[in-house]
Amino acid sequence: MPPLKLLLVRHGQSVGNVEGRMEGFSSTGLTPWGVEQSLRLGRHLAAKGWYPTHTYCSPLERATETLSALVQGFTASRSSIGDPLPNIPKFVASERSLDQVALAPDQTVTVELRSELMEYNSGIFTGLTWAEACDRYPDLCQRLTASLDWQPIPEAETLEQGQARAQQFVDYVLSRHGNSDRILVIGHHWILQHVISGLLGCDRAWGLPMDNTAQFEFWLDRDRWHQTGPNRLNTELWQIKRFNDTTHLQGPG
Repeated sequence: MPPLKLLLVRHGQSVGNVEGRMEGFSSTGLTPWGVEQSLRLGRHLAAKGWYPTHTYCSPLERATETLSALVQGFTASRSSIGDPLPNIPKFVASERSLDQVALAPDQTVTVELRSELMEYNSGIFTGLTWAEACDRYPDLCQRLTASLDWQPIPEAETLEQGQARAQQFVDYVLSRHGNSDRILVIGHHWILQHVISGLLGCDRAWGLPMDNTAQFEFWLDRDRWHQTGPNRLNTELWQIKRFNDTTHLQGPG
Protein backbone atom coordinates (compact mmCIF):
# COMPACT_ATOMS: atom_id res chain seq x y z
CA MET A 1 0.00 0.00 0.00
CA PRO A 2 1.32 3.51 -0.78
CA PRO A 3 2.60 5.36 2.29
CA LEU A 4 1.18 8.46 3.88
CA LYS A 5 2.89 11.36 2.08
CA LEU A 6 3.36 14.60 3.99
CA LEU A 7 4.59 17.68 2.11
CA LEU A 8 5.56 20.66 4.27
CA VAL A 9 5.94 24.03 2.51
CA ARG A 10 7.07 27.39 3.83
CA HIS A 11 5.02 30.36 2.60
CA GLY A 12 6.20 32.53 -0.29
CA GLN A 13 8.28 35.65 0.17
CA SER A 14 6.30 38.24 2.15
CA VAL A 15 6.65 41.99 2.36
CA GLY A 16 7.72 41.50 5.97
CA ASN A 17 10.47 39.11 4.88
CA VAL A 18 11.90 41.73 2.53
CA GLU A 19 11.70 44.42 5.20
CA GLY A 20 13.31 42.17 7.80
CA ARG A 21 10.31 42.25 10.15
CA MET A 22 9.60 39.80 12.95
CA GLU A 23 6.09 39.15 11.71
CA GLY A 24 5.11 36.45 14.16
CA PHE A 25 1.33 36.38 14.58
CA SER A 26 0.98 39.54 12.46
CA SER A 27 1.18 39.25 8.70
CA THR A 28 1.89 41.10 5.53
CA GLY A 29 0.92 39.82 2.10
CA LEU A 30 3.22 38.31 -0.50
CA THR A 31 5.56 40.27 -2.70
CA PRO A 32 5.16 39.82 -6.48
CA TRP A 33 8.05 37.34 -6.30
CA GLY A 34 6.33 35.51 -3.46
CA VAL A 35 3.23 35.10 -5.62
CA GLU A 36 5.38 33.88 -8.51
CA GLN A 37 7.17 31.38 -6.23
CA SER A 38 3.81 29.96 -5.18
CA LEU A 39 2.46 29.81 -8.73
CA ARG A 40 5.57 27.95 -9.84
CA LEU A 41 5.23 25.48 -7.00
CA GLY A 42 1.64 24.73 -7.98
CA ARG A 43 2.59 24.17 -11.61
CA HIS A 44 5.57 22.04 -10.53
CA LEU A 45 3.46 19.79 -8.31
CA ALA A 46 0.80 19.43 -11.00
CA ALA A 47 3.45 18.49 -13.58
CA LYS A 48 4.73 15.78 -11.21
CA GLY A 49 1.19 14.56 -10.54
CA TRP A 50 1.52 15.41 -6.84
CA TYR A 51 -2.10 16.29 -6.06
CA PRO A 52 -2.90 16.52 -2.34
CA THR A 53 -5.90 14.74 -0.91
CA HIS A 54 -5.98 17.13 2.06
CA THR A 55 -4.46 20.56 2.75
CA TYR A 56 -3.68 22.35 6.00
CA CYS A 57 -2.59 25.98 6.13
CA SER A 58 -1.70 28.65 8.66
CA PRO A 59 -4.45 31.30 8.82
CA LEU A 60 -1.93 34.16 8.52
CA GLU A 61 -2.16 36.20 5.32
CA ARG A 62 1.26 35.34 3.91
CA ALA A 63 0.35 31.64 4.16
CA THR A 64 -3.21 31.88 2.80
CA GLU A 65 -2.00 34.00 -0.13
CA THR A 66 0.62 31.32 -0.82
CA LEU A 67 -2.14 28.71 -0.89
CA SER A 68 -4.31 30.81 -3.20
CA ALA A 69 -1.46 31.33 -5.67
CA LEU A 70 -0.45 27.67 -5.42
CA VAL A 71 -4.01 26.62 -6.28
CA GLN A 72 -3.87 28.99 -9.26
CA GLY A 73 -0.67 27.26 -10.34
CA PHE A 74 -2.34 23.85 -10.12
CA THR A 75 -5.32 25.05 -12.14
CA ALA A 76 -3.31 27.06 -14.67
CA SER A 77 -1.29 23.92 -15.48
CA ARG A 78 -4.43 22.63 -17.23
CA SER A 79 -4.91 25.84 -19.26
CA SER A 80 -3.50 26.73 -22.64
CA ILE A 81 -0.59 29.14 -22.93
CA GLY A 82 -1.91 32.70 -22.94
CA ASP A 83 -5.16 31.88 -21.15
CA PRO A 84 -5.86 34.11 -18.13
CA LEU A 85 -5.27 32.63 -14.72
CA PRO A 86 -8.44 31.22 -13.16
CA ASN A 87 -10.21 33.29 -10.54
CA ILE A 88 -9.42 31.56 -7.26
CA PRO A 89 -11.18 33.02 -4.21
CA LYS A 90 -9.05 34.03 -1.26
CA PHE A 91 -9.15 31.82 1.80
CA VAL A 92 -10.72 33.50 4.81
CA ALA A 93 -8.15 33.75 7.58
CA SER A 94 -10.17 32.33 10.44
CA GLU A 95 -9.20 29.44 12.67
CA ARG A 96 -10.18 26.00 11.40
CA SER A 97 -12.28 27.29 8.53
CA LEU A 98 -12.93 24.76 5.78
CA ASP A 99 -12.99 25.24 2.03
CA GLN A 100 -13.36 22.86 -0.88
CA VAL A 101 -10.97 23.40 -3.81
CA ALA A 102 -10.89 21.59 -7.16
CA LEU A 103 -7.22 21.06 -8.01
CA ALA A 104 -7.77 18.32 -10.57
CA PRO A 105 -10.77 17.86 -12.88
CA ASP A 106 -12.09 14.92 -10.88
CA GLN A 107 -10.85 15.80 -7.40
CA THR A 108 -12.03 18.18 -4.67
CA VAL A 109 -9.62 18.84 -1.82
CA THR A 110 -10.54 20.00 1.68
CA VAL A 111 -8.52 22.99 2.89
CA GLU A 112 -8.38 23.49 6.65
CA LEU A 113 -6.82 26.52 8.34
CA ARG A 114 -5.10 25.54 11.59
CA SER A 115 -3.93 27.99 14.24
CA GLU A 116 -1.24 25.51 15.35
CA LEU A 117 0.62 26.34 12.11
CA MET A 118 0.97 30.05 12.89
CA GLU A 119 4.48 31.43 13.26
CA TYR A 120 6.18 32.02 16.61
CA ASN A 121 4.34 34.61 18.69
CA SER A 122 7.10 37.18 19.22
CA GLY A 123 5.21 39.31 21.72
CA ILE A 124 6.32 42.94 21.93
CA PHE A 125 8.66 42.38 18.96
CA THR A 126 5.76 41.52 16.63
CA GLY A 127 5.97 43.44 13.37
CA LEU A 128 9.22 45.20 14.24
CA THR A 129 12.57 45.12 12.51
CA TRP A 130 15.52 44.37 14.75
CA ALA A 131 16.63 48.02 14.48
CA GLU A 132 13.18 49.16 15.62
CA ALA A 133 13.23 46.67 18.48
CA CYS A 134 16.66 47.91 19.60
CA ASP A 135 15.38 51.46 19.53
CA ARG A 136 12.28 50.66 21.61
CA TYR A 137 13.72 48.03 23.95
CA PRO A 138 17.49 48.64 24.12
CA ASP A 139 18.11 46.83 27.43
CA LEU A 140 16.22 43.71 26.37
CA CYS A 141 17.92 43.58 22.97
CA GLN A 142 21.33 43.99 24.59
CA ARG A 143 20.62 41.03 26.87
CA LEU A 144 19.44 38.94 23.93
CA THR A 145 22.58 39.60 21.90
CA ALA A 146 24.91 39.03 24.87
CA SER A 147 23.99 35.35 25.36
CA LEU A 148 22.79 32.38 23.31
CA ASP A 149 20.73 31.14 26.26
CA TRP A 150 16.99 31.49 25.80
CA GLN A 151 15.51 34.56 27.46
CA PRO A 152 11.80 35.34 27.61
CA ILE A 153 10.33 38.17 25.57
CA PRO A 154 7.37 39.98 27.14
CA GLU A 155 3.99 38.80 25.78
CA ALA A 156 5.69 36.16 23.60
CA GLU A 157 5.00 32.45 23.81
CA THR A 158 7.59 30.19 25.37
CA LEU A 159 9.58 27.69 23.33
CA GLU A 160 7.73 24.91 25.12
CA GLN A 161 4.38 26.38 24.07
CA GLY A 162 5.50 26.55 20.45
CA GLN A 163 6.79 22.99 20.54
CA ALA A 164 3.53 21.82 22.12
CA ARG A 165 1.32 23.27 19.39
CA ALA A 166 3.59 21.85 16.68
CA GLN A 167 3.30 18.40 18.27
CA GLN A 168 -0.45 18.93 18.62
CA PHE A 169 -0.64 19.49 14.87
CA VAL A 170 1.45 16.39 14.12
CA ASP A 171 -0.78 14.30 16.37
CA TYR A 172 -3.91 15.79 14.80
CA VAL A 173 -2.81 14.92 11.26
CA LEU A 174 -1.63 11.41 12.11
CA SER A 175 -4.85 10.65 13.99
CA ARG A 176 -6.97 11.58 10.95
CA HIS A 177 -5.03 10.27 7.98
CA GLY A 178 -3.69 6.97 6.80
CA ASN A 179 -1.64 5.35 4.09
CA SER A 180 -2.37 6.58 0.53
CA ASP A 181 -3.27 10.08 1.77
CA ARG A 182 -1.20 12.98 0.42
CA ILE A 183 -1.12 15.90 2.85
CA LEU A 184 -0.01 19.40 1.88
CA VAL A 185 0.92 21.69 4.78
CA ILE A 186 1.69 25.41 4.38
CA GLY A 187 3.30 27.12 7.36
CA HIS A 188 6.21 29.23 8.55
CA HIS A 189 9.92 28.71 9.15
CA TRP A 190 10.00 28.58 12.94
CA ILE A 191 6.92 26.43 13.48
CA LEU A 192 7.77 24.03 10.65
CA GLN A 193 11.15 23.41 12.29
CA HIS A 194 9.23 22.18 15.33
CA VAL A 195 6.81 20.14 13.20
CA ILE A 196 9.77 18.41 11.53
CA SER A 197 11.41 17.77 14.90
CA GLY A 198 8.14 16.23 16.10
CA LEU A 199 7.91 13.97 13.06
CA LEU A 200 11.48 12.84 13.63
CA GLY A 201 10.85 12.15 17.32
CA CYS A 202 13.49 14.62 18.49
CA ASP A 203 13.59 15.93 22.05
CA ARG A 204 15.09 19.18 20.77
CA ALA A 205 14.38 21.56 17.88
CA TRP A 206 16.97 21.95 15.14
CA GLY A 207 17.69 25.10 13.15
CA LEU A 208 16.99 24.14 9.53
CA PRO A 209 17.53 26.06 6.28
CA MET A 210 14.12 26.84 4.82
CA ASP A 211 13.75 29.01 1.75
CA ASN A 212 10.43 30.57 0.78
CA THR A 213 8.18 27.88 -0.79
CA ALA A 214 10.81 25.23 0.05
CA GLN A 215 9.45 21.66 0.16
CA PHE A 216 10.08 19.01 2.81
CA GLU A 217 8.48 15.69 1.92
CA PHE A 218 8.12 12.77 4.32
CA TRP A 219 6.80 9.30 3.49
CA LEU A 220 5.73 7.10 6.38
CA ASP A 221 3.83 3.91 7.02
CA ARG A 222 0.93 5.13 9.12
CA ASP A 223 -0.18 1.58 9.95
CA ARG A 224 3.13 0.93 11.72
CA TRP A 225 3.64 4.42 13.19
CA HIS A 226 2.93 3.41 16.81
CA GLN A 227 4.56 -0.01 16.68
CA THR A 228 7.57 -0.71 18.86
CA GLY A 229 10.46 -2.98 17.94
CA PRO A 230 12.82 -3.15 14.96
CA ASN A 231 10.41 -1.56 12.48
CA ARG A 232 11.10 1.81 14.09
CA LEU A 233 14.62 1.40 12.69
CA ASN A 234 13.43 0.14 9.31
CA THR A 235 14.27 2.90 6.81
CA GLU A 236 11.94 1.36 4.24
CA LEU A 237 9.06 2.64 6.37
CA TRP A 238 10.27 6.19 7.13
CA GLN A 239 11.76 8.23 4.31
CA ILE A 240 12.62 11.86 3.67
CA LYS A 241 12.13 12.43 -0.06
CA ARG A 242 12.74 16.19 -0.28
CA PHE A 243 14.47 18.60 2.08
CA ASN A 244 14.54 22.39 1.51
CA ASP A 245 13.81 21.63 -2.15
CA THR A 246 13.30 24.69 -4.39
CA THR A 247 13.82 23.11 -7.80
CA HIS A 248 10.49 24.63 -8.88
CA LEU A 249 12.18 28.06 -8.82
CA GLN A 250 14.90 27.10 -11.27
CA GLY A 251 14.60 28.23 -14.87
CA PRO A 252 12.30 30.83 -16.38
CA GLY A 253 9.16 29.51 -14.67
